[in-house]
Amino acid sequence: MNPETGKWLIGLGVLIVILGAIIYFFHDLLHWIGRLPGDVRLTRGNFRFYFPLATLILVSLLLNIILRIFRKS
Repeated sequence: MNPETGKWLIGLGVLIVILGAIIYFFHDLLHWIGRLPGDVRLTRGNFRFYFPLATLILVSLLLNIILRIFRKS
């Protein structure tokens, strides 16, 4: 292992803590996540299927924008 791997792991840990704090303190404002119009929900009797397609696309776009910003600087 090299020091660069350690830096990435520390950064990932800090990001997880920040995301956890946002979810903990603002969970009532984030209830729309997973309930966007493009998310697929099927319920038939005791069978449930859920595929958050629109949420996945939104998260992918946000991560792409964030990574592009960090790569440019």
